[in-house]
Amino acid sequence: MTDSSIEATPEPGGPLTAPLGTRLAAEGFGTFLLVFGGVGTAVFASNHFTEPGTESAVYVAIALAFGLTVLVGVYAFGPISGGHFNPAVTLGAAAAGRTPWRDVGPYIVAQVVGGVIASTALTLIGLFGPQGWLPAAQDAGFASNGWDALSPSGFGMPAAMIIEVILTGFFLLVILGATHPKRGTAFAGVAIGLALTLIHLISIPVDNTSVNPARSIAAAIYGGPEALVQLWVFLVFPVIGALLAGFAYRALFDGTDAAARR
Repeated sequence: MTDSSIEATPEPGGPLTAPLGTRLAAEGFGTFLLVFGGVGTAVFASNHFTEPGTESAVYVAIALAFGLTVLVGVYAFGPISGGHFNPAVTLGAAAAGRTPWRDVGPYIVAQVVGGVIASTALTLIGLFGPQGWLPAAQDAGFASNGWDALSPSGFGMPAAMIIEVILTGFFLLVILGATHPKRGTAFAGVAIGLALTLIHLISIPVDNTSVNPARSIAAAIYGGPEALVQLWVFLVFPVIGALLAGFAYRALFDGTDAAARR
């Protein structure tokens, strides 16, 4: 496999050959699925199952929803676009040499647009819900990420910063390892989906789990002024974690292939 094919795709099976417009459509649809499924579960389930004793079930359901949407999306759209659905993943894949830097901007735009359309669709559904449902969901933050009052367990801003860097970094490492052009596996989607589920199980209590700026933007625009004020943390720190992981993976693990060829 040539170096150019490694740069062109983050999944095993050869370079991506679809035109850029087709790949952007796949990224938009995949991000729509992630936000509609994950944020939708968070908004609808957490605002419906409010009886004592149901919180843990909702917590697990939300984590599974995010993981399942990525698992399904990777198999449905991954062969077309690489299945990023996340600006941090796109930037990390570029840092690792798996995605051309020229595609990063268009991919991020497609992901953000797909996510915002999904949260807008959820809001439109809420308009036809029970009386007062939508204002209550928005007052509760609309599944936005945050710290202090917006943290489910009251964690502060430094906690959100640290956990977003660590978990996004490890998420990117899982993606790069499972989809490696030579060492990857046909079950990469399962590994990635389960990794995202685990990430949510860890960090929902801390900051509602971002690891994805597109998901954070999509929820925050309907989550109220405080969610928008805190949004910058969930744009900056997942990207830092992904870039660190991408550069580190290329140096530590892909370098072993280059050394073996010499």
